[in-house]
Amino acid sequence: MPRRALIALTALVLALHWLLLRGVPLAWDSPAAPTGQVFSTRTIAAAPAPVAAPAPAPSAAPAPPPAAPAPAPRKRTPRPPPAAEAAPAEQPAALPDPVPPPEPAMEAATPTAVVEPPPAAPEPAASAAVAAASAPAAPASTPVEVNPTAAGIDIAPPGSGTGQNASAAAPPVQIPAPVRLTYEVKGQAKKFDYTARAELLWQHDGSRYEARQEVTAFLIGSRTQRSAGLVTAQGLQPERFGDRSRSEQAAHFDYGKGLVTFSANTPQAPIGPGAQDRLSMFIQLAAMLAADPARYTPGTQITLTTVSARNADRWTFSVEAPETLHLPVGATPALKLLRLPRRDYDQKAELWLAPALGYLPVRIKLTQSNGDFADLLLRGSDKP
Repeated sequence: MPRRALIALTALVLALHWLLLRGVPLAWDSPAAPTGQVFSTRTIAAAPAPVAAPAPAPSAAPAPPPAAPAPAPRKRTPRPPPAAEAAPAEQPAALPDPVPPPEPAMEAATPTAVVEPPPAAPEPAASAAVAAASAPAAPASTPVEVNPTAAGIDIAPPGSGTGQNASAAAPPVQIPAPVRLTYEVKGQAKKFDYTARAELLWQHDGSRYEARQEVTAFLIGSRTQRSAGLVTAQGLQPERFGDRSRSEQAAHFDYGKGLVTFSANTPQAPIGPGAQDRLSMFIQLAAMLAADPARYTPGTQITLTTVSARNADRWTFSVEAPETLHLPVGATPALKLLRLPRRDYDQKAELWLAPALGYLPVRIKLTQSNGDFADLLLRGSDKP
């Protein structure tokens, strides 16, 4: 009996751990933007009171013959007429109101029409001028709003600020060699600490590439992201990005149309040159820094379009000072990049890129707006 009770208690504890750890942020996505129904109010000016139509003139009704004084004695007679002589047409109370009151809903929505005499016909010579004056004025030219995710890669030198004096020219790249990186993961979900393992597999043959990131946690399962596409002179050009946990969602890139579509039925988004997904972004940044390290001094800002399995957004990274990290793999010099969130609910991302590994990430820390985080620390690397 004690053994059965111990087994039941162990199963209950494991079930509670599984329920608590279901929300572990294993994905690279930020939490969804606050949805909720958004209501707007509009003030409608009250319409002027309707102008009642004038009562019909007495002359409009057929006048009784002058010789028949019957109506006068009928008014002075207090006795009601006999039932046989009464007719509906002679009862004023039964007649409909000649001007029925408008419906209350129509009073607030429809202004009362005012009848005006028709204007005099214009002179033939002035017809064109009158037509031009009566035509609605052409709207003033307004700037066309361009979706920011359709922009390319912007690199702003220190002190210039995001979007100011930024260079939109495609930066040189140096694609890192294929490698398999393994990480220890420390994190927190719903105030509960956890540990996990992660692996980043990077492969390419000079023309095509594939990257796979997998995070595995005890009692939770795994989450896998895959990115596949082309290797070009400007770096990586993703074609498909997949994100799988319990089910898979994917983003598909169409550079001919300049659009990315999503299997989650979320709205498609425009993309420009250099757009990356949430996994290829790490490799693209590494390739840019490896090609021209002197260009990315502390304070430089790098802005590029990043695509998740559900949407696209512009991410800006600020280059920070170099650091020496003490990782499970050992002491590792690295250059830190810090994402600058634009909204309160944006995910905070910190990357440490190691020159000895072609500027591939040796540490990745992702923090959600609610405080949940995942911290990946390099513990080894080898050939794929």
